Amino acid sequence: MGNLTATAVAKAKAPGRYGDGEGLALIVGKSGSKSWIVRVQKDGRRRDIGLGSASKVPLKLARERAAEVRQKIELGIDPVAERAKAAGIPTFSVAVKRVHAENAPSWKNPKHKAQWLNTLETYAVPSLGNRSVADIDAAAVRDCLAAIWLEKPETARRLRQRIATVIDWAVAKGYRASGLAMPVIDKALPKQRAKVKHHAALPHADIPLFVPKIRETESMGRLALEAVILTAARSGEVRLMTWGELDLEAATWTVPAERMKAGREHVVPLSPQALALFERMKAHRREYTDLVFPGQKRGKPLSDMTLTKALRDMGVSVTAHGFRSTFRDWVAEQTNWPSDLAEAALAHVVTDKTVAAYQRGTMLEKRRELMAAWASYCDGASGGNVVRLAK
Repeated sequence: MGNLTATAVAKAKAPGRYGDGEGLALIVGKSGSKSWIVRVQKDGRRRDIGLGSASKVPLKLARERAAEVRQKIELGIDPVAERAKAAGIPTFSVAVKRVHAENAPSWKNPKHKAQWLNTLETYAVPSLGNRSVADIDAAAVRDCLAAIWLEKPETARRLRQRIATVIDWAVAKGYRASGLAMPVIDKALPKQRAKVKHHAALPHADIPLFVPKIRETESMGRLALEAVILTAARSGEVRLMTWGELDLEAATWTVPAERMKAGREHVVPLSPQALALFERMKAHRREYTDLVFPGQKRGKPLSDMTLTKALRDMGVSVTAHGFRSTFRDWVAEQTNWPSDLAEAALAHVVTDKTVAAYQRGTMLEKRRELMAAWASYCDGASGGNVVRLAK
């Protein structure tokens, strides 16, 4: 027998918790409402699970439901998740897959699509996956993040953002009343001290010696790497370049909006050196693909690792993406070209509307001059000395 009686339940008026034993308790709210909960503990985790209103669930039935919950918990069954499933509310694991499926078509980067799902399935689903998306609370998310918060800070920050996205989706779908208290979670986590890591870049003073060295051996990786340097484009944009995007007569390469990080079409003026490179690429053109830099697998583009290997074979510990920083540093430190022009060449978003409008009307030909000067510098035309181009 428990501590409570049917009479005691009926007479309980003061707000508070009235224990019956073995975790079962009657909760009386400030308004006088009464409900049953059972407190259970498994693997060091304590939870309160609701059993219904005392006006509808008598003491005897509450004890039976509490016993059933305890039995399921011991068997490794989550009664809350079962209840949510019966009500049509998905588990966190199912919610993750649904959110990913809905958002994936809008993500341009295939690597990001895969990483978004993998991060959650690797670090969140093991602890949160079987729980109803309506039952995920701040404490559970905090514990999930804490496991990797200091060991893998960047991954943990991405995980935090992706868990919040799933929970916000659940709110919008009506599966839960509110989102997570992220400020509370943040305050409960230790302070990260990891520094932001930038892409390793080659000093601009070394470029005049480096580019001729690239051309000593002609491989697909080195050819693509030269294109990355001469155009100051992202490696992914170069690897997915097609012949249809190139207009060698007009000396331009038009990158479609869907391949650009900013989601806007970008026209790259091609220097004489870049044009010469693409003329050389005609010898590597393959009938079964329109890719300028085809990979080893039929119909597939060159992999990012191919560019990395080319760099390692040349004995430099930099990244292909880092050459954009090399270009930007060269403009800032060795020339008098305006910074807005360099930003336009890098296809960075300009927030100032007046500047953006000006760029659309006049920047292409000025960028053509800039890219020609950069290509000449890469060729060692200035001998690696300081270049001063007053524009």
